[in-house]
Amino acid sequence: MTGGGRAARLRHAEHVMGTVVSFDVPACAGDPAGPAGQIEGTLGQAVRWLHWVDATFSPYRDDSDVSRYGAGSVSLAQCAPELAEVLEACAAVGALSKGYFTATPGGRFDPSGYVKGWAIERAAALFTAAGSAEHSVNGGGDVQCVGDRGPGQLWRIGIADPLRPGTLALVVSGRDFAVATSGVAERGPHIINPHTGQAATDLASVTVIGPGLTLTDAYATAAFAMGSGARDWVESLDGYEAFAITSRGSDWQTSGFGAYLA
Repeated sequence: MTGGGRAARLRHAEHVMGTVVSFDVPACAGDPAGPAGQIEGTLGQAVRWLHWVDATFSPYRDDSDVSRYGAGSVSLAQCAPELAEVLEACAAVGALSKGYFTATPGGRFDPSGYVKGWAIERAAALFTAAGSAEHSVNGGGDVQCVGDRGPGQLWRIGIADPLRPGTLALVVSGRDFAVATSGVAERGPHIINPHTGQAATDLASVTVIGPGLTLTDAYATAAFAMGSGARDWVESLDGYEAFAITSRGSDWQTSGFGAYLA
């Protein structure tokens, strides 16, 4: 941060949950007990929250509640209460998506398709509660943006082209919105179509925009699993828009997506 009471930005990148979570929060220098100090304290709180989520929900840690519950070694009542909350939410998204979203992809208990967006949106909410009206939290390209980036400035989010590494397919802009992308760019085909038990391959990527990252991210996962049926499904969701690149290189967007094009 800068001195002299001038406006500055607090930026931080944290390696957690198998990705990098980046924070971008306007702050002003000054008394550690004042606004800047409060924002830095909230950053610490948000980082601790994300590491707690990782320790509790990671399917790659044998001692996590998710791993122990999935293995049947503990009951749901013996786990953190947030696990029951997440399971209930996963069931709701599964029903809305006609089974294309599930907490057991490939038969293995793994609610990560919901947890990541949920954790990031809650981290962003900590800054709102601390008095910040303009900030973003970005977890590996899935972003919760609050307010504007600054006076007269929209948030601008680049969408990677999964078929042309290192290039952007497009840039979206807006305020008070969330952007989530599911696709093959980083991990190859890995999202399972629960109805076939096989990796979904119709799409190379799908980006969903909505008000909050929890559902936006979960809907992106469901939409990718749907493949060719995703466009009509997202059109049926109130307040959500999508852009997709198919595995053959063509693309489509829902009717209201153009409002976000930078």
